[in-house]
Amino acid sequence: MRALLQSLAGVALAFTVAAPATAALKVGAQAPMFDTRASLGGKDFDFALAQALKKGPVVLYFFPAAFTSGCTVEAHEFAEATDDFAKMGATVIGMAADPIEKLNKFSVEECRNKFAVGVATKPMIKGYDVALESGLLPNVTGRTNRTSYVIAPNGKVIFVHSAMGVAGHVSGTMAAVKAWKAKH
Repeated sequence: MRALLQSLAGVALAFTVAAPATAALKVGAQAPMFDTRASLGGKDFDFALAQALKKGPVVLYFFPAAFTSGCTVEAHEFAEATDDFAKMGATVIGMAADPIEKLNKFSVEECRNKFAVGVATKPMIKGYDVALESGLLPNVTGRTNRTSYVIAPNGKVIFVHSAMGVAGHVSGTMAAVKAWKAKH
């Protein structure tokens, strides 16, 4: 009986860790506009979502912290896909609650100079409802969960994927951009 209870507890723990993060913004919602500091190729600059949307859809993805294992894998995957996103007129930008100096380094080493990463501010984290739930990563506060959005040029959210695992973020956003492109 004890072995069964331990096994069930292990399954429950695994499910809790693998459970998707929650995102308040749903498909069809108006994305909050923001301005922030961002980095591309180790150079920081002012990024404005409204300006980026004038060029086409924006793939906006939030990640917990630069230079952590999952976030590094995700950055590599987005870097490999950035040219394909660009061919469809989409801009990719990652967001983390890290200082710009750290993101300058991350943009070169892990984003491979392919796309920008920006500072996720407290108002942005609240507006996109991407605050990392307490207990998901012990002793970590003020961070974001892993949530990817695709925002159409009209500012409407057309895709949301919120899960702490890396799988599905790049493929899901790519499929959403392709579907948007096919209609426009």
